[in-house]
Amino acid sequence: MKHILSGIVILSVVAAPAFAALKEGDTAPDFTAQASLAGKEFTFSLHDALKKGPVVVYFYPSAFTEGCNIQAHTFSVNKAKFTKAGADVVGVSLDNIERLNAFSKDPQYCAGKLAVASDADGKIAKSYDLKVADAHPGFKDTRGVEIGHGFAERTTFIVTPDGKIAATVGGLAPAANVAKALEVVQQLKAAKKK
Repeated sequence: MKHILSGIVILSVVAAPAFAALKEGDTAPDFTAQASLAGKEFTFSLHDALKKGPVVVYFYPSAFTEGCNIQAHTFSVNKAKFTKAGADVVGVSLDNIERLNAFSKDPQYCAGKLAVASDADGKIAKSYDLKVADAHPGFKDTRGVEIGHGFAERTTFIVTPDGKIAATVGGLAPAANVAKALEVVQQLKAAKKK
């Protein structure tokens, strides 16, 4: 019962629409963070990534949880479509880098295609005006491992090379969140061709 109640509390925080989040036209806060791709650590820099094109920065509650597993898998199977649209994708959560190393290489989720960055103290999420819920002792992931960290609300930002937010996607189910982000980057590419 305790785990169910914790799950309900977490879901209520992370499933709510991102009313306070930064909006279209706002400047996206720059950040550099320890990240993982295919289980290998590297330093992710939003500033550097934007030199190549738009970046989809998606915040999610925690690796190895139901909705986040779906979202990471959906991003990974659609990664080629994002690349074709000229966009890069990075996930950001309050997970530590060790959890992200495992998540980023897991063939069921990031599948070695999707970079995920650690925002262990929640400062990046807060800089994007996202709610960060406190950790719930005893709450476990889908592997049965205690999570032990707070949760940022599920919100995706599409950031253009000039550092502006082209769209904020929140309040959607994980797969729908990915579909909407893909739609936005495809529209950006189409508009650039005109």
